[in-house]
Amino acid sequence: MKTLFTSLLFATLLSGFGGSSLVYGQVSKQQVVRGQLRDAVSQSPVVGATVVVVGSSPLVGTTTDSNGNFRLSLALGRATLKITYTGYEEVLVPDVVINAGKEVILDLSMTEAFTSLNEVTVTYNRNDDPTVANNEMATVSTRSFSPSETLRYAGSLGDPSRMAANFAGVSGANDARNDIVVRGNSPASVLWRLDGVNIPNPNHFGALGTSGGPVSMLNTNLLAKSDFMSGAFPAEYANALGSVFDLRLRKGNDEKYEYLAQIAFNGVEVGAEGPYSKKSKASFLANYRYSLFGLMSNIGFEIAGTPYYQDFTFKTDVPIGKKGNLSAWVIGGKSRITFLGEDVDTETGDAYGEENTNTRVNYETGMAAVSYEHRFSNKTVGKIVFSASRTFEGFEGDTVIYAPDSKVVLHEIESQNADFTNEKMSVNASFAHKISARSKLSGGVILDFNRYNLQDKQLYPTQLTTRNSDGQTLISQAYVQWKYRLSQALTLNTGMTGMHYELNNSAVLEPRIGFSYALNSRSALNVAYGLHSNLQPLLLYNYQTQNPDGTYSLTNKDMGFTRSHHFVTGYERNLSASIRLKVEAYYQSLFNVPISSTPNYYSVLVEGANFAPTNQGNLVNEGTGRNYGVEMTLEKSFSKGYYFLLTTSLFDSKYKGSDGVERNTPFNSHYVVNVLAGKEIALGRNGLLSLNWKLTSTGGRYIRPIDLAASEVAGRAVYNDANAFLQQQSGYFRTDFKVGYKLNRPHATHEIAIDLQNFTNNQNVFQQAYNPRTNRIGTAYQQGFLPIPFYRLTF
Repeated sequence: MKTLFTSLLFATLLSGFGGSSLVYGQVSKQQVVRGQLRDAVSQSPVVGATVVVVGSSPLVGTTTDSNGNFRLSLALGRATLKITYTGYEEVLVPDVVINAGKEVILDLSMTEAFTSLNEVTVTYNRNDDPTVANNEMATVSTRSFSPSETLRYAGSLGDPSRMAANFAGVSGANDARNDIVVRGNSPASVLWRLDGVNIPNPNHFGALGTSGGPVSMLNTNLLAKSDFMSGAFPAEYANALGSVFDLRLRKGNDEKYEYLAQIAFNGVEVGAEGPYSKKSKASFLANYRYSLFGLMSNIGFEIAGTPYYQDFTFKTDVPIGKKGNLSAWVIGGKSRITFLGEDVDTETGDAYGEENTNTRVNYETGMAAVSYEHRFSNKTVGKIVFSASRTFEGFEGDTVIYAPDSKVVLHEIESQNADFTNEKMSVNASFAHKISARSKLSGGVILDFNRYNLQDKQLYPTQLTTRNSDGQTLISQAYVQWKYRLSQALTLNTGMTGMHYELNNSAVLEPRIGFSYALNSRSALNVAYGLHSNLQPLLLYNYQTQNPDGTYSLTNKDMGFTRSHHFVTGYERNLSASIRLKVEAYYQSLFNVPISSTPNYYSVLVEGANFAPTNQGNLVNEGTGRNYGVEMTLEKSFSKGYYFLLTTSLFDSKYKGSDGVERNTPFNSHYVVNVLAGKEIALGRNGLLSLNWKLTSTGGRYIRPIDLAASEVAGRAVYNDANAFLQQQSGYFRTDFKVGYKLNRPHATHEIAIDLQNFTNNQNVFQQAYNPRTNRIGTAYQQGFLPIPFYRLTF
């Protein structure tokens, strides 16, 4: 049914798209490209900088005004801008996409050049690298990404997490969720940050204590250039072991109204942006999205387990005088889904439900922030942010009992009921000061006030209350960072962060340090170290252990931080103006990991890749783990009509539980290979055909094997924990192919595409499960071949 549905939808879009082109006349050949140029540290405007279009003849260019603004009118297609200013490093802005339906608005920064008597000018300029990070304090393991990449890559579905799975050191290998494994670390160890605010899991159906989900609430159409970090990150990022998503929302157009309509995997959406008035530079952007499958189910296209979800995003920016800016944003989403056991097809191996269980879940997530940024001088800027968030997860489960040797339902008995609510109010205050061209200092304080109500009861076959907590706590963080250029070639990034958790009065200090050395104008060596710490999921702290007398105790409340030493060294070389080679090696030593106080296989390092909360008590911080590996990236940024990306990761991920046995983590696939390539072909004066291909191959994950004999006796799945994570699933292989067409009409741009996912229909193992009705272990497989349509109109 899903294939039929997507085929019908694609045909409908195609017919509407073709008809619309007859309405318009000759397309406008130019579009406005404008932006603001500011100092990277102080955020003061760079006045009088020269902005030129590379390769234009005659030369096309302009200069920035007293507010650092510039404006050009350029031909549709792509352009590369070069920005120069005396005393600052040159900035190259490649691959600027110019469409008829939307103005291009750039927010750019320049770094003051290092100059000293009798020394040569800078020879290695990271601003020439299109993947240079937003965060100047990042030394290694950081890859910036733009919204165009998220939409361009085959299989990414406009989702930042799925797109990041293409980067070196990152593994997805789960078609049902966008969890990402970074260097063997649990997906639960990811830190999400949006416009300077630490946010909860930003996914529909994103369970508390996890960091992924099936569908992202983050809208790629509203994101600006953002950073993804996979290790040894700067001191401002804390409470994370594996990786950091540092995302930014873009500003709305402050001069004209623009609109968007889109149909894609993530839903049906509409958006608008523009100024509040012609006399003001204040702007807004807003977007609403509704589940595509949920919408189609209302007109008769039913699938088992139809996901219903919707989300809304709003952002506004208001300049305050010449030195201040007030910004506010809101993101809210709701999602629900029902899986009925009688609908599960055990013959084909349904990966998204269990025959013996009815599952009903409801999720709600809301987050909002208001910030004020003020430039005190041309060297100092400060920012304060007030934010709040609320997440709710409701779960109801039934045990389904069938008639003997049939699927006739005899009873549906309520077996579990859970309601998890977590509310957070935060204050973030930060500053950045440019001491000189050599030296830059920044720091800040983050206070997170959490209030929670966690209720979880098992009702059948036995009654047990696993969580019954209503309380509040505070997480506080303070950090300072310093960047110092010791010479033209050598740069030091260092810092210190500290955290305190009020719930059990635990505290940590974390030093960070990194060096970058430019060998010549085309290559550099980097080395970095970070001591990182991660709190345990809130649900784990509040798990109740039942005592022999029937009372309960919070036996996990005193758990401290999981900690790790992370060492990274890397080499990067620009092979040409658009091709870059990067190699990194790392070693991560984890300690103070919560494990069981009695001998068994369990460690917190095995958690984080499913919806269900962890039900383990009597945990102590005595476990260890280690991750090490080498990564290679060969990338050609988009130029001359094509791009490619090849990433390879070889790694090992191990841990020790209280039984003293060194085991594989479930995320230890040993290798990940990604190959992506794309080509654009002009069709006529107004059309553009795009072809994008992706191949992914990874080793299989390690599992806890099911003991069939013991399961038959118990009437439920019983695991052979003595052999936990010693058995590896077969490897994962998938190739995707995306075909798109873009047509520029007067003041409007149409984009239509179809993403052919798992084009070879390869059967990748999802999980194994025990079926008590048939007394056998079945294997469920992940998504087969599935075409996903896409249509976007901007005007």
